[in-house]
Order: sequence, then structure tokens, then C-alpha cells
Amino acid sequence: MKKIFSFLFFITLAFLSSLHCQGKIPSYKLVDAFPHLPDFNRPVDLQNARDGSGRIFVVEQEGKIWSFVGKDTTRSRKLFLDITSRVNDSGNEEGLLGLAFHPNFKQNKFFYVDYTADNPSRTVISRFQISKKDLTIADGASEFVVLEIPQPYSNHNGGQIVFGADGYLYIGMGDGGSGGDPYGNGQNLQSLHGKILRINVDSTTPPLHYSIPKDNPFVNSVTARKEIWCYGIRNAWRMSFDPVTNFLYCGDVGQNAIEEIDIIEKGKNYGWNIMEGNSCYEPSSDCNQTGLTKPIKEYSHDFGASITGGFVYRGPTVPSLTGKYIYSDYVSGRIWQLVYDGKKISDDKQIVMSGVNISSFGVDEQNELYMCTFQGRIYKFASEITPIDYHK
Repeated sequence: MKKIFSFLFFITLAFLSSLHCQGKIPSYKLVDAFPHLPDFNRPVDLQNARDGSGRIFVVEQEGKIWSFVGKDTTRSRKLFLDITSRVNDSGNEEGLLGLAFHPNFKQNKFFYVDYTADNPSRTVISRFQISKKDLTIADGASEFVVLEIPQPYSNHNGGQIVFGADGYLYIGMGDGGSGGDPYGNGQNLQSLHGKILRINVDSTTPPLHYSIPKDNPFVNSVTARKEIWCYGIRNAWRMSFDPVTNFLYCGDVGQNAIEEIDIIEKGKNYGWNIMEGNSCYEPSSDCNQTGLTKPIKEYSHDFGASITGGFVYRGPTVPSLTGKYIYSDYVSGRIWQLVYDGKKISDDKQIVMSGVNISSFGVDEQNELYMCTFQGRIYKFASEITPIDYHK
């Protein structure tokens, strides 16, 4: 851990020195969004319920979810759910990893979580309900297991779950772990690893505890898993829908050289482990790229080593960021923006060197953007400021 913080410190110094030479400092800065709350323990996800309560829900990797009113004056938080006894967080990438509220949560009181469990090692997608005795907390005894997927290794578990405008649940699954996808799961359509899955949680087709949407790409296949929406994914750690364009952005964590951003679409093959970003991985050259979908953006490990996928900014605080996809790198702390119009990207640049490890992004009911840091604090962008020119 000391090595990571030393690395971030020297990177930050170099970045600030280069800015001074250019004559300007960034027009964006981060502030502690909830300065009166205690530190969170390894926060990895932040969600809102879209129920009009104004609450924010922060997921801790060990198995707890906290709720609080999303104001900078908030001084207290409430334990919403505690499933630490069911969660295996012994590995660096294991734990309670994702939270999604049902689109009809205000009426049905359902929400879903993604966590890793052991004996045997597996990913669990479960539904919970709100307590009938206290409508501000979950009923821990209400767990209904929707889907379980065996995990051969402790890493590359994915972890993001998100409902689309179509009402279906999208599940990000890593390739099963180790390094280089030793089982070839990313390209294996009989495996749920290395995929984005899409299921209907509002109906069941026994023995499944869910059903398959009729327009899933492999719904009529006899050789592919029908849950698959797309494949060729290495580790879909964080993904989000833009509510305006409905593009599904996914930050896919790379192997040894490249981090990438994909626009997730029906039936597409995003290349892993044939390719890492735009480069051949196995074989290392002259790989067959037929039918593969390239990322809209990649960056090398000169700039970081673990992408944290973000959100298209639609919040009220920083108008100049509206419509820009904001993402970061967990290792280097860099935060970037880009604009994607459906064909190409533009306005692609670094906007902040944060100096912290950003594990996840999330939004509140007003679509204001927040950043969870592994150090335990939640940040947001400060109100817009005018760049300073040192040469004046």
C-alpha cells in the first residue's frame, strides 16, 4: 500500500509541475461530498433508489450498505443491509460488489446485489426487500437468490449490476480470473464468464429464478447460453447507462498493457482474449480480428493500470461537463472526460489528477456525480471555477 501512495504522490507532483509550465491549473477540482460522515470501509459502489427520498446508498466491500440523505450537511448514516456473514471478501476483488434498485422500487420495495461467496466459490445475484417493520432498512432475511455462477479464481468477478430502460437487469461478469483467461471463457458462449448478461427478474422460467428476454441475441441458440448479451469481456468492473442516449458504457480492466472503454451492444464480441484493446493478445501478432468490436477508447499503462468506468455527466453542478463521459484509473488517480456521438469520440482529455484510488462512480436522484475512494471518502466535483493563468 505504501508503494501505491508513493507512486501517486510523485505522479501528482509531476502533473502539477507540468501545469505550472503551461500557465494554468485545471478548472475542475474535487471536494469531500459528505465531510461530516465517518470514513466508509472500502466503498465500491454508490447508488440511489429513485424513490424521491433523496437518499444515497454506499456499498462496502465487506458486505454492508449504508444509507443517508445526500446533502453536504448530513451528519449521520444508517446501516441499510449487513450480509457480511454471507460475503467472501478475502480476495482483493471479492466481496459485496454491486447494488441495483428495481425500476419499480417505490412500489415493490425490491433491490438486487452482486456478491461473492465461498464453499463453493461463486458469484451470487440476489434480491432483497425492504423491512415491513422499518421502511428505511432492508430485511436481511428476505434474500431470494436469482442466479449463482461458479468462480474458478478469486479475481475478475465483474460486479456491476444495472437496470436498463427496458426493465431488464444487466450483469457484468469477468472472465473467471487468474491471468490471460486460461479457460478461454471470454470467447466461450457456453460460459457466463467474460460476458455482459441480460435477464428478466420480473418473471421466472423454472428451474431458473428469472427468465430470458425474447430479444436476447442467443435466445434461439442450442450451443450458447441464452443469458448472454455480449461477450469477449475481460473484467467489466464498472458500467453505466447514459439516460439521454441510452448508450451502455463499460470500463473493461485490461491485462498487462491496455485499459479500454466499450459501448455495450447486443451480440457484439469485444475481443478478449484474442485482443487487449486494439492490440493482439493471443497470439501476440496477426490475430484474427474478424467480427470483433473495437473499444471506443483505450489507454496504455503509462497512464494507469486499472480503469474505473464512470458516467456521462448529467448533473446540475458543473454545466461544462454535461454530456461528457467521466472515468478514471484506480492506480494513477487520473480522471478524464470524453464525448462519444455514436461514431467517434472528441474532447478527450485529462481533467483532474485526484491523488486517490477511485473505486467507483455513482449518481444521486439529480444525476449529480460522486466518486467512491478506497481510502473511504466520497468526492464530487466542486462548482465550476475559472482557470487561473499564472502568466498574467
